[in-house]
Amino acid sequence: MSLADPSPDTAVPAAFARLCGGRAWSARLADLTRRTQSGALSGRAAQQRHALEFTLARAADPRAAGRLSPAERRVLAFAQDAVRLARSLPEAPRARLRALVQEGLTGEATLIPLFHLLRTAALFRARGFAVEFAGLAEDAPFDLRVTREGVAAEVACETVSAEDGRPVHRGDWCALVDRVNPELQTWLAAHPGRYLLKMTLPEGLSGPDKAVELQGRIMALLAEQRRQDASADAVLKLDPLVLAGAQAGATLPRSLRAQFGPEAHLAVTGDPAGGSVFVMAARAGRENAVAEAVVGRMRLAAESRLTGAAPGILAMFVDDLDRGEWRSLRETLELEGATRRFLTETAARRVVAAVCASRMEMFGMAPPDAAEDGELRFRNPSHPAGKLAALAPAVTSSM
Repeated sequence: MSLADPSPDTAVPAAFARLCGGRAWSARLADLTRRTQSGALSGRAAQQRHALEFTLARAADPRAAGRLSPAERRVLAFAQDAVRLARSLPEAPRARLRALVQEGLTGEATLIPLFHLLRTAALFRARGFAVEFAGLAEDAPFDLRVTREGVAAEVACETVSAEDGRPVHRGDWCALVDRVNPELQTWLAAHPGRYLLKMTLPEGLSGPDKAVELQGRIMALLAEQRRQDASADAVLKLDPLVLAGAQAGATLPRSLRAQFGPEAHLAVTGDPAGGSVFVMAARAGRENAVAEAVVGRMRLAAESRLTGAAPGILAMFVDDLDRGEWRSLRETLELEGATRRFLTETAARRVVAAVCASRMEMFGMAPPDAAEDGELRFRNPSHPAGKLAALAPAVTSSM
């Protein structure tokens, strides 16, 4: 597969569906379609989270073949890699691959871990390495064995959700907004104007029970026409929303994001006929810790998935991020700082390098939305495998 210009076979969607199992694939698509209809915000979140699945479903339509975007063609090319890999494996390793596929089609899981594995292998091949899928072929604890000029390394591919570092979980926020919106629109029609509800959630927002409780408090605040409701686990404050003329239109989301920052959760409810606007902005009582969540997974993987028989590389995929969050993690050097500190720890003794990527790199976005060369790279300067670092651009720091 060419990462630069993928040209996948048009038969790939059907072949990938067979790899998944026809009934399992159809059932998964039906379930995901129902999720997209569960609510306006939750539906959009489901579409974004399961973009790989929906892309493969769309690509199966013969009418869409000539209209696929470059990002969609990349998805199809990785699916083609999965099909080719399955055909090349003996029975037992093929069963492991099918199990990995099935895992991605279950519950809240996605196909991202599988596609991250395939993309990582493709990157190493493009850099001149021979790649073995040791995790599948040998049931090794690591995923890939890469070799170049007689030097080998173990590669562990890990996917970590940004939700693990968010006190206010995005999925729960979307569910809350969808629950509140019908009542909020009724209230807004009876109370025209522009409002800003600021919520500080010291303990965050995680789980449906907390969302239901918060919904009740929001509607009680509005019904009783109070300005504030404060408790140990939530502070709600209702203020007029002050906007310049241009901010009231299409630029409102951008203006709100600039005002509240990348960590805030925002929702806008409007009454187009009356010109009314109701904005909800929520923040936790502490900052997001996405970088710490990524490093926490690095620490676990380094101890449990690398054998130490060869230099180890941690290939981390940070999921459930939008462009702004990923760019902020890179530009503030938050992720770099946390990773470099980890590489000084004893837990990193088997790690020659760590690399990080997101959906922005997987879908082929250009900098500054995506990192240069498809990933962030951090080399462990204290690791003795200097020869490997010199051979492989993948394990040298570009920072």
